[in-house]
Amino acid sequence: MSVDVLVAGELYVDLILSGFDSWPEPGQEAFAREFRREIGGGAAITACGLAALGTRTGVFGIVGSDHYNWIANRFRERGVDTELLLRHESEPTGFTVAVSTPRDRAFFTYLGANRDFAARLARQALPARHLHLGFAPPWNNAGELFHAIHASGCTISIDAGWHEDWLADARALETLRHVDLFFPNETEAARLTGQTDPDRMLRRFREAGLPGVALKLGAGGAALLLAGEQYRANPLNVNVIDTTGAGDCFDAGFLHAWTHGRAPQDCLRIANICGALSCEAYGGLAGFPTRPRLEHELERSS
Repeated sequence: MSVDVLVAGELYVDLILSGFDSWPEPGQEAFAREFRREIGGGAAITACGLAALGTRTGVFGIVGSDHYNWIANRFRERGVDTELLLRHESEPTGFTVAVSTPRDRAFFTYLGANRDFAARLARQALPARHLHLGFAPPWNNAGELFHAIHASGCTISIDAGWHEDWLADARALETLRHVDLFFPNETEAARLTGQTDPDRMLRRFREAGLPGVALKLGAGGAALLLAGEQYRANPLNVNVIDTTGAGDCFDAGFLHAWTHGRAPQDCLRIANICGALSCEAYGGLAGFPTRPRLEHELERSS
């Protein structure tokens, strides 16, 4: 196995419920108009998006025997290498029930086989030019892990997701200094920096010594700190149906452009387009753009 980008993270079977008229109060019931079952977790969505754009991509994660074949086949159908997709013989696959409206979303998750992910990653050789981590690394081995990955000639990016205890810990910014790219959304960046303005968030990240931060601003577009310079991308006007996985699609677009040597502003524009278009369909993958659609949107927005 030799790939350009290896995406590593927790993997799930996603049960996606969408099309609600209202968000229920505790004790109430609401009925969805749409239901999808899909491979889930940020790592899965980012890996499939990268492969869709033509980047040689592999996935590293661990799932149970109960859904291993279905998950592996879904990855292969999308062109993702599954040589490092591991099988847990006793724990079931992780599950997430994703409840989404155009304005908000909630996730109910069972970790399952993912409980062994961090320990397996620390022991695994990583045959790639770039490693994207779709999880919050544990404090006990993060520094050692990043040093070993960089020593092998591999660059690193992280999308830690919403893990409040991790984001609130003073060690988070110090840890993130040792990765090449960090992908927070606006809420996560605010928790880390104590700021609410995107420019001030990026300034705080720069002061903390982070080399690269691609900041997802939802309806506000996106912003980027890279090599001390800041960039902005305006929001796209899209018909928002479901925001599930939009941030992970953003990551895929950025990493595809960045690992192919595109300029920082182009990386941000491509990421912004991928994240926005993913919202036009249910789930994190159905709306991800093809390469012709991406090129069309780039021309239209230039």
